[in-house]
Amino acid sequence: MEEYLFYVGQSISYYKYLIVLILSIIEGPVVMTLSGMLWKLNYFSFLPLYLALMTGDLIADTFWYYIGYFGGHNFIKKYGKYFSISEEKLDKFKIFFNKHQSKILFLSKVTMGFGLALFVLIAAGISRISFKKYITINFLGQIIWTLFLVILGYFFGTLYLLIDKSLRIGFVILVILVSFILIYGLNYYMKRNIKI
Repeated sequence: MEEYLFYVGQSISYYKYLIVLILSIIEGPVVMTLSGMLWKLNYFSFLPLYLALMTGDLIADTFWYYIGYFGGHNFIKKYGKYFSISEEKLDKFKIFFNKHQSKILFLSKVTMGFGLALFVLIAAGISRISFKKYITINFLGQIIWTLFLVILGYFFGTLYLLIDKSLRIGFVILVILVSFILIYGLNYYMKRNIKI
């Protein structure tokens, strides 16, 4: 049994950057913050971690772009209610988006879209902006966004080391909860208060 656990531990260690990449596709911001904390605790080296996080989040952006590009209106009809996106909002936003594509894409990436990131990514695909332009702007914003969240996580890692060992598990749980509340609470607030 111990040999098996050792093998699993070694495999996870060997594939840790791939695991981070996959998790960042699914849940980028929280994974970025936690990864920064783990970087501070010496579980990761900065550059491969940073590149894995950026790559994962950009893969997710690509996915949403192509959802918009190939079936955006149908997607909004079927699933828009789950993301607080209606066809009426989308039509209004497309007009505004077409006038200010570059600014909206960049600001959306570095601010998590003020609660409208998914909306922006799908709208980019529906508006048929060139993928090269889309991914270039997202890449530039991703550099800033990923660095910000990794540094935030690094700060949490510093706090973690200052806390008594008996309280560290509770602190990690608190960091995860605070990350979710801040990111999704802000998103929810912005969706409710930004009128498109």
